[in-house]
Amino acid sequence: MDGRDRLGKLLYERENEVSAARDAVEAIRAGGGGGEGGRGGLLFFSAAAGLGKTTVLAEVRRMAAARGCTVLSARGSEQEHTVPFHVVRQLLQPLLASCTEDERREIFGGWYEIAGPAVGLFAQQTGTAVPDPQGVRDGLDWVVTQVAVRRAPVVIVLDDAHWGDLESLAWLAAFAVRARELPVLVVIGYRPDEVPAEAQAFRELIDGRGARPIPLHALSPEAVAELVRGALGAAADDVFCRECWVVTGGNPYEAVELIARVQDRGLAPDAESASLLRELGASARGTGLVKRLERLGHAAVRLAWAAAVLGTEISAELAATVAGLPPAEAQSAVDRLRLARILTGTRTLEFIHPLIATAVYQAIPPATRTALHGQAAWAVADAGLGITAAARHLLETHPEGDPHTVRQLRAAAGENLRLGAPDAARRCLERALREPPAPEDRAGVLYELGCSALLTAPATTVNHLTAALEQPFLDAGLRENATFRLAQAFAHNDEPAKAAAVVGAEVARSESSRARLRVAHYLWLVFDAHETQASDRSRRLAELVEHLPGQAVEERALLCLRTWDATLRGEPAADTLAVAARAMGLSYTDPDWGFELPSVAALGYMYADECDRAEELFSSAIAECERVGWSGAHLSFGFMLLGLVRLRRGMLAEAEECAREGVRLAERVGDRVPARWYAVGLLLDVLLSRGCLEEALHVARTYDFAPPYLNAVVFPDSQTVYGRLLLARGLRKEAEAQLTAAGARLEAKGILNPTWCPWAGHLALAVAEEDPRRARALTAKMLHRAERYGTPTAVGEALSFSAAVAEEGQALPLRERAVQVLRRSPGRHAYAEALIDLGTELGRGGHDDRATGLLSEGVELADRCGAGRLAERGRAEMAGAGPRLDGKRPLARRGASAAETG
Repeated sequence: MDGRDRLGKLLYERENEVSAARDAVEAIRAGGGGGEGGRGGLLFFSAAAGLGKTTVLAEVRRMAAARGCTVLSARGSEQEHTVPFHVVRQLLQPLLASCTEDERREIFGGWYEIAGPAVGLFAQQTGTAVPDPQGVRDGLDWVVTQVAVRRAPVVIVLDDAHWGDLESLAWLAAFAVRARELPVLVVIGYRPDEVPAEAQAFRELIDGRGARPIPLHALSPEAVAELVRGALGAAADDVFCRECWVVTGGNPYEAVELIARVQDRGLAPDAESASLLRELGASARGTGLVKRLERLGHAAVRLAWAAAVLGTEISAELAATVAGLPPAEAQSAVDRLRLARILTGTRTLEFIHPLIATAVYQAIPPATRTALHGQAAWAVADAGLGITAAARHLLETHPEGDPHTVRQLRAAAGENLRLGAPDAARRCLERALREPPAPEDRAGVLYELGCSALLTAPATTVNHLTAALEQPFLDAGLRENATFRLAQAFAHNDEPAKAAAVVGAEVARSESSRARLRVAHYLWLVFDAHETQASDRSRRLAELVEHLPGQAVEERALLCLRTWDATLRGEPAADTLAVAARAMGLSYTDPDWGFELPSVAALGYMYADECDRAEELFSSAIAECERVGWSGAHLSFGFMLLGLVRLRRGMLAEAEECAREGVRLAERVGDRVPARWYAVGLLLDVLLSRGCLEEALHVARTYDFAPPYLNAVVFPDSQTVYGRLLLARGLRKEAEAQLTAAGARLEAKGILNPTWCPWAGHLALAVAEEDPRRARALTAKMLHRAERYGTPTAVGEALSFSAAVAEEGQALPLRERAVQVLRRSPGRHAYAEALIDLGTELGRGGHDDRATGLLSEGVELADRCGAGRLAERGRAEMAGAGPRLDGKRPLARRGASAAETG
């Protein structure tokens, strides 16, 4: 074969593996720089240690480069697997180093500030918004996609993936699935028995159906014999060659090392020398290797130990510093280690094989190893390599109660959070806690530890923050922050009652009035679906904000809550909008006030039929989240809100698109989290409005949208959506039970606005056949509340529900009025439905001419809204009502906005 790696070893019995790699590279080249064919893919090589995976991957890199591909390569490190984005930096830094600053910014686009720190381009400044991990992964997706577009085709090669850092593996596992859509080939080599359990997404990738790993097997006796004769001469004895295979088990690394030992000893490759091979083979691994190292002298041992502690891409100067050797002695030791085939390189050193590095590291006496890690931490920091590089050594040291170590670990944790690596931050803080910190610092460490898990493990956050609040040395500012974050953690864990209680208790305990905690107390009370004193809380909130101008941040926060509370209670929309106007100005990504407050204020505009303003606010929320790298629950909620206003306007196709994006983003956060309930509930509401019952049922089954429901207030109300789904299936009794329970719960909470949740209208439809009197009572109450709220949408929808259950001969005037009112509503779908219902009513009463005109207008509008099933019903009625129109009748657009008519 013509392929050799950098050590010159031949690729024996790897024809199939190399052929598979060649085919994959040729396939990606067939796509050129973005043609139709030859897209990318995945290629996995699975092998135990020493079976030649590194040699195969070196051949992949060589052939890819020779064929004009852009090659990005990296290698996992046993000693550096705790350094976040270590693999990512190896992949991207060489390429980015060849670019100008302008080129780098062009490649990163809007992700420069978010993903740049993870790649190591710059350090994120303290005090900036912390990106969530998913946002950083999205940014890396963008960067590699841009590289693929600009420098196609691209081959990504990762060796020793089982030692890759968890952050890089999580990104690669997600990106690799998309590789087929790009001119990108991802080639990964790993030891199957050493992939960490924590790398769940990566394990799913290599164990999934996307690409079956290619296993590398031991060499046959014939291949080992060929290897021996290629190095020692064609006259090598058959017995000698056979014994080489027996001693090494056909392991390529061990065979090459054994042959090198034979050459060093000057042995003849004959039957007589075969008896010495077992001893020589043992010197290439384990205790034999250690003994061989010891024979090189104390300085060589110290330098090898230092190199093993430092990991990969080892600076010779840094290794000498850690080993405590003067330059000349260190250089001599390096020379001896190179001759002994333990290290290779000059200024940058590395071990000949990871097996050697592992053996050397494990041979270091435990106390000495710990001391070397401590020395390495200081040396790395002094060399200016960054606090996170130093921290991975501090993680390996023994606790000594050193305040400086605690400070270093806390600083590293902060930097890891700014990289988008909360798990790495958590490891640093847990180690700082074991140091232990001084009593006056313990609360601060616990607080930071709790915050590091806020988005990923709310239950863990609760434990740490509770412990922080129990510490004796706790200043007022830290106590407030810990209480606020603890409430957030309870809320994210679907425990809004506990969230409200913990901040409420702190407000009552504190001698000074703390606006942020008071706001948080009201916020989580408002979102507690089972709050028992809602009317008292609502009254207090109204009195509190009555004369607030909204100039200070805390004033606007309270006004946001008052806007939302008034909306839920169905107070006159004009009064609600007056409050909302004073509430504007809060940031959606402010870490001190949260995403919820400006969002609920914006919803006040939507429900009050100010949909243009609401859409503008929701679009700005999405843009702000994307700008700071929030790609998880907050961004999902942003798309859900945008979808909600588009549903409100009757833009059903656009609303479905937003809802599906919200579901996709929420899926990345976890199962049955609030973000997913919001997004799935909206998607179901949209699908039912479009008449897509089967698709709605599929979505509900896929996402387990069924009781039990969340403890938080969710919109659209989950139980009402579920009841509507049951009603669409014809399960009236089951729907009645769910909708009755929903109504009782919402009324107990003081949520009376029928346009926020039209449970009463759907319940009326469910019971109309068996209990028409109850149905009419329900719609009468709904209409009364709608008229109090006073928006065309609320009143028009209530009139439509009333008409649907009205007594014989009473429906027509109700439908006439519904059309008149909804003509002024931004809700084009509700208006289209009212037109078709009125046209149907008139047609059945013999008013064919007017009925046909209304039906035609309704069908045209329903088509524009994306309500296909409603349009079909209108056409069916037109067919029975009289001659059809030619479809060119102008659409009545009175009251419609530019977005709805354009």
